[in-house]
Amino acid sequence: MRALISAIALLGLSVSALSSEFVDARRQMVEEIKTMAATVARETGVAQFSPEVLAAMETVPRHAFVPADQRDAAYRNRPLPVGHGQTISQPFIVAMMTELLRVRPSDRILEVGTGSGYQAAVLAKLARDVYSIEIVRALGETAAAALKREGFDNVTTKIGDGYQGWPEYAPFDGIMVTAAPDHIPPELIDQLKPGGRLVIPVGDLVQDLMVVEKKRDGTTTSTAVVPVRFVPLTREK
Repeated sequence: MRALISAIALLGLSVSALSSEFVDARRQMVEEIKTMAATVARETGVAQFSPEVLAAMETVPRHAFVPADQRDAAYRNRPLPVGHGQTISQPFIVAMMTELLRVRPSDRILEVGTGSGYQAAVLAKLARDVYSIEIVRALGETAAAALKREGFDNVTTKIGDGYQGWPEYAPFDGIMVTAAPDHIPPELIDQLKPGGRLVIPVGDLVQDLMVVEKKRDGTTTSTAVVPVRFVPLTREK
């Protein structure tokens, strides 16, 4: 068994990726996402997802990014608790936010709110590099270990205040925020490349999923896509 695991590591694959246990569940999840997109297209403006986003959703092992007691529910189309008052987003929301970001293979993406690491893994399937920040140390360390275990070598993580972004690696082609501030952090706008997109839930009790586009001249436009409910964006005190 040890030799088999070593061989898997040499091939750049994870044990989870080779397991057929959840393959059918992932496919069913993707079918539910496609059906839901068609059903709520008028509200979201997203009638369908690109083949690339659907392929990422079908190949990333969501069960590897949830607590052991949640694995049987890993591919249900709903959020799940991951501890410390945080959740892993509903798969449909993960797919929709990824679609709205319009990730290209050459992109460098910033994620604010690593959480379980699942959204970072989906982004990593589409982008060249993903930089992800988590303020809750225990969550960030668990996510980093899961991402490494599953072979997502193009994801760089750190523990810190995501409101400040990650200036060392800026500017970014796209930025995704997976927790809700009460306003759009100006630091994130500053770290977005001209032509880039920021996807972020904004609000307190009532939140809107926003897409902010930065024009070539540095000005921005903001579009509210759909009402959502995310945990608040936590900041350092």
